[in-house]
Amino acid sequence: MAKVLVISGGSSGIGKATASLFAERGWRVFELSRHGEDHEGITHIECDVCSEESTHRAMEEVLRQTDHIDVAISNAGFGISGPIEFTEIKEIDHQMDVNFTGAVRFTQAILPQLRKQQSGRLIYTSSVAAQLAVPYQAFYSASKAAINAFALALANELRDFHISVSVIMPGDVYTAFTDARRKSTAGEEIYHHAARAIKAMERDEREGMDPMQMAKLFYHIATCYSPRPQYVGGLSYRLLCFFDHLLPKRLVNWIEYKLYS
Repeated sequence: MAKVLVISGGSSGIGKATASLFAERGWRVFELSRHGEDHEGITHIECDVCSEESTHRAMEEVLRQTDHIDVAISNAGFGISGPIEFTEIKEIDHQMDVNFTGAVRFTQAILPQLRKQQSGRLIYTSSVAAQLAVPYQAFYSASKAAINAFALALANELRDFHISVSVIMPGDVYTAFTDARRKSTAGEEIYHHAARAIKAMERDEREGMDPMQMAKLFYHIATCYSPRPQYVGGLSYRLLCFFDHLLPKRLVNWIEYKLYS
């Protein structure tokens, strides 16, 4: 019997690479997103993680076609940028709704099946920005930090049901995520570093890792004997996060200021 992967946000970027890799390795893949299409080994199911009804309906369709789920990856997300002072509350709400609450909806929709099975692995796409908060991307960083805290709490809630929970914190990856970012220029005449900082972020992303590198890390977590709670994607980013634990936070934050000023 083929193993089954359910992944949200699997129509582009890291999600698409991950869905493709699992399908190539013989998994049956259900890709949940607003825009996508079937491919060999991949079944697209329309799903908007901002809608509880849509998310539950998508999961019902998955379970109509299969009787088990081995791995579920919550990957749907996007980014906004701009100075905190001038970011509109509706934009903040939407950022959190997609990146954090969307992951909660996905989790709540899939947990009844995983509990019934008494097995399964849940994996969440976080970001290095969750640990090293990025100026002018404060709300993206906050949404991913929320994912990290959520996943750690969830892991202990699900321990008795033999369900593991992990997060991947990718560094810069070259995907369409960069072009899809909602950029606000409000307040840039006051916050003089903002435009330059955002351009630097975009440059780093466009020079970033191939998304297949993250897909291989997802596959490792899905198939290894005992997955860890957190993984950092990319050697240089693992070193950055390691030094963040060693060095005084004031120093780390000052270094980030110098990088984006």
